[in-house]
Formats: sequence, C-alpha cells, structure tokens
Amino acid sequence: MGIEIALVVAIIGCVAALSALVYALRKNSGKLPARPPGVDAASAAAGLTSGARTQQQDEADRQADQVRAKAETDAAAIVLRAEASAEYAAQSRREVEEEIRAVKDEVRQLRGDLERREARLAEREQRIDDEARKVDRRSDDLDQTRRDLDTRREELDRLDEQRREVLERTAGLTAGQAKAELVAGIENQAKREAMLIVREIEGEAQKEGQKRARKIVTLAIQRVASEQTSESVVSVLHLPGDEMKGRIIGREGRNIRAFETVTGVNLIIDDTPEAVLLSCFDPVRREVGRLTLERLVLDGRIHPQRIEEAYERSRAEIEQLCVRAGEDALVDVGITEMHPELTNLLGRLRYRTSYGQNVLKHLVESAHIAGMMASELGLDPVLMKRCTVLHDIGKALTHEVQGSHALIGAEIARRYGEPEDVVHAIEAHHNEVEVRTVEAVLTQAADAISGGRPGARRESLEAYIKRLERLEQIALAQDGVEKVFAMQAGREIRVMVKPEDVDDIQAQVIARDVAKQVEEELTYPGQIRVTVVRESRAIEFAR
Repeated sequence: MGIEIALVVAIIGCVAALSALVYALRKNSGKLPARPPGVDAASAAAGLTSGARTQQQDEADRQADQVRAKAETDAAAIVLRAEASAEYAAQSRREVEEEIRAVKDEVRQLRGDLERREARLAEREQRIDDEARKVDRRSDDLDQTRRDLDTRREELDRLDEQRREVLERTAGLTAGQAKAELVAGIENQAKREAMLIVREIEGEAQKEGQKRARKIVTLAIQRVASEQTSESVVSVLHLPGDEMKGRIIGREGRNIRAFETVTGVNLIIDDTPEAVLLSCFDPVRREVGRLTLERLVLDGRIHPQRIEEAYERSRAEIEQLCVRAGEDALVDVGITEMHPELTNLLGRLRYRTSYGQNVLKHLVESAHIAGMMASELGLDPVLMKRCTVLHDIGKALTHEVQGSHALIGAEIARRYGEPEDVVHAIEAHHNEVEVRTVEAVLTQAADAISGGRPGARRESLEAYIKRLERLEQIALAQDGVEKVFAMQAGREIRVMVKPEDVDDIQAQVIARDVAKQVEEELTYPGQIRVTVVRESRAIEFAR
C-alpha cells in the first residue's frame, strides 16, 4: 500500500514538471525579437526557419497536451485505485482490530475460567487434605478401639472361664454336657417353631394348591365318561349245545390236545352247561384261541388239520384287529402321526388288563384327562396326549423282554423316533427315573386319576389285606400312638394318639412321618389320607 502511494506521488510530480516545461516554452516563443526593416533576404530565410520552428512548437504543444492528458488520466486512475486500496486497507485494519478484540475477549474469558478452575482445584485439594486428616484420626481411633476391645475380650474370656468353672462346680456338669443339653433344648424349640411356620405355610399352599388342583382334576374327570368292565385271564365261549363238548374233545382227547398244542391255550370243559372256558396268561393268545374255537364250532368240522387252519386265520384276523384297535385309539385321542410298530403295539394292549382294567382303554382315558389338564394349564395338549397314550406301551412286551414296563416302553419309544419329552414321561411315570418335566408330572397325575377312580381297578383279596395290615403297622410304630384304624377300604388311616404324650405340633409331625413312610413302602392307586386324632377328656362325678 505504501509503494502505491509513493508511485502516485511520483507520477503527479512528473506531470507537474511536464506542465512547467510546456509553459516555459510557450513563454519564450512569445518574446522573440522583431525583424529589422532592412534585412529582407535574411528575413525571408529567417522566415522559413521561423515557420518551421513554429510548426515544431505547435507539434510539441500537441504532444505535451497529449502527454498531459494521458498523465492526468493515469493519475486519476491511480488515484482511484489508491483510494480503493486505502479503503480496503482501512476495512482490513478494522477487521484485524475486531479479530484482535475477539481474541483478547476469548483470552480474557479463558483466563477467567482457568482462574476459577484453579480456585476449585485448590478448594478440592483443601477438602481432600481435610478428609485425609479425618481418616487418619479415625484410623488412630479405630486402632485404639481395637486395642481396647482386645483388652476387654481377654478380660471377658478370663471371666467366662471363671464363670464356667463356678458353674461346673455348682451344677456338677462339664461344659460339653451342659452344651449338649442346651443344644438339645434349642433344637427342640427350633423344631417346634419351624413346624409352626411350616404348618402355616403348608396350610396356605395346600389351600390354594388344592383349590386349583381340584378344579383342574374335577373338570378333567367330569369331561371324561368311560365304561369299565372287569376282565380276567379266563374267557368263556358259549356252545350251541352240550353235544359240542364231545366233538371238541375228540376221540381219546385228540382234538383238545391238538387245540392246546397249536394255540397254547388251556381248554377247560366242566359241568357248566353249554359253555367252555379258555385260560391263558397271554391275552392276545387267549383271544386267538377263543376266535379259533368259535370258528370251529360254527363250522362243525373239528379235527387237527382244521384246527391249524382255523388258528392261522384267527391269528391273522387278531393281528388286523390289533392294528385297527391301535389306529382307532389314536383317532380317538386326536393323534395323526405315529410309527406303525407303535400303533401295532398299542393295539395289542386291547387284550391286556391291569388290576382288571383294560390297558388300552386306560391309555385313551388317561390321554383325554391329560389333554384337558394341559389345556387348563396352558400347555400343549397334543404333546401331553402323546406322552400319556404311550406311557404303558411297554406292557405289550413285558413278558417277552426283561425289565420294567416303564423302561421298556421308553426304549421302544426312543427306538421309533419319539420326542425326548415323550420318552422321559414314559420312563418316569412310576418314578423309576427322576421326574424333570411338567409333562412327566401330568402323565403321572392322569395315570393315577384313571387308575384310582372308583370301579376302574381291582386287586386280589390277599394283597388288599396285606396292604391294610402294613398301613396299621406303620402308624402303630410311631411314638405316642394308642390305636390305628384303616378305613374306607384302605384309603384313610385314622390314628389315635395319647394326649398326655403328644401335643398338637407332634401330632402334625406324626401325620407327616406316616404319610411319607407309606409313600416310600407301599404301592396303591390314588391317595391315602392320614388323620391323627388327639382327644382330651375331663371326667368328674357329682355326688
């Protein structure tokens, strides 16, 4: 910017100098001397010279004017540029000054923030120093307190040892004996208090649980209505007349021996009019024998060859009936897909009974009950029905394979691709395997409901009497029991205790112990109720 100003000043100086030179030339040309009158020739020559000079002067004037005009124009442009540059420089100077002021303000603000931060840091350091001093003082106080406590502990140990020695001399008991008595007393007290708490909690849980379970089971039972007929290991075939018995026996017993050899079924012919008995432990084989004999009686031709032919036809028909029975059972419970071998085994259970209850009907009934309970609990009813309808599938092979029917059935189901939940429900429905799923628990419940309902099953008189005797023995083995009565066909045990030896809490303990021992030792359908009665009587005579 300074260079441009200097250049403008120099150009203005040059223009001024040129203007002064032009002015001087014009002034000298006006002052030339006049021509002498007598000198004409010379004046003519001089006139020529003077004209040329005047022409040159005019030319110089024109050039000078041109130069001056150009110089003025350039000077004006330079002045304009100089003014613009000066304005730009002033604007730049103002902006720089504003930036400088902004930077100064920012620096001033940062300096203020830094000063405030330093003040806060100094204050924090002061507080930290104060806290450190307080912690040091507290640590010193704790050390002193610890030393005081150690001293007092030593003093208390010494006093406790003296007191123990005095107590031992006074009571005549050692510390171990006194401790044992104290622990026994505290243990009895804790048991009583724990039993009170357990009794209260169990009462609330049983009240709510029984209400919910009663609702679910009642709904399931109400929605299932199935008939039940008692079956045994003997089948009866009615004959058109008693003369048919002789034809069945044959000459010298040939026909009856051939029949028993081919079918494996014992044929009992007695004085029963127009009837014969077929006896066999295998229900399928017994049904094949019954159907074979029925065919022979209808045909009227009874001889060994005919017996074999009728037997083969009857066996094929029974196999078809088993398959159809299995398919009908699956359709009844709503299961569409199952391995054909499992369907065949399921159909064979049509001729199998358990305590007089038909196993296939039991499975179908249990499946319906389990499906209803699963729906009430928000579970998958189809999976629940599958678990329940297969839980006794092992009974179809019990006499052919060694082992429990639950484990056999689980192995069969696993072999034919059943889900693991189904396999576990089968193997755990008699607690031979620890129960791990809800499906297994519901399978047990459905099995117990179907088998424990009135009229569903029967048991032998000998087993029934032994179970009742064992129930009474278990209850009589408890301390403080006076009398025991097995009531309601073994579904309830009523225990009478001595009121002077057993209090209310102990009566609850006895009921629990008896129920637990019955669960562990006995096998029974449904449930057994244990009732402990504690009765106090006050008798006085008025004379």
